[in-house]
Amino acid sequence: MSSLRIARAALRVRPAAMRIQRRGYADVPDKIKLSLALPHQNIFKSTDVVQVNIPAESGDMGVLANHVPSIEQLRPGVVEVIEESGATKRFFLSGGFAVVQPDSQLSINAVEGFPLEDFSLDAVRAQIAEAQKIASGSGSEQDIAEAKIELEVLESLQAALK
Repeated sequence: MSSLRIARAALRVRPAAMRIQRRGYADVPDKIKLSLALPHQNIFKSTDVVQVNIPAESGDMGVLANHVPSIEQLRPGVVEVIEESGATKRFFLSGGFAVVQPDSQLSINAVEGFPLEDFSLDAVRAQIAEAQKIASGSGSEQDIAEAKIELEVLESLQAALK
């Protein structure tokens, strides 16, 4: 039996629950169900979101309803949530993952995240100066590595606050 006929035979005996569902135009959702979670709490959850802009490692991307399912690693940066009312909420995340599911669900998981308006540009600049001293100093290898990571996050935050 040829491999093509074996594959066709397998398709005929596949249970209905395992059949591939096709998307249609009649039931396309126009909103995203968003969950933005940290290990210790949810910081945002909504079903009235029309677009979410995320800082993916592969580049900034916008997620709309009915987006192609994917998993994206996030770099430190701002997640922008645009609600149906037109209101925009912005959160700074230290990194994490975004999972887009086929039913217009978006789950964003991060270690740390805060509303962008909670940050002070002057305080961020002061922390950058301190981290630069440690990163260029003669401290332990671990202290220098941690300072470099801190600098990456703080510089992303500073750029978002300008």
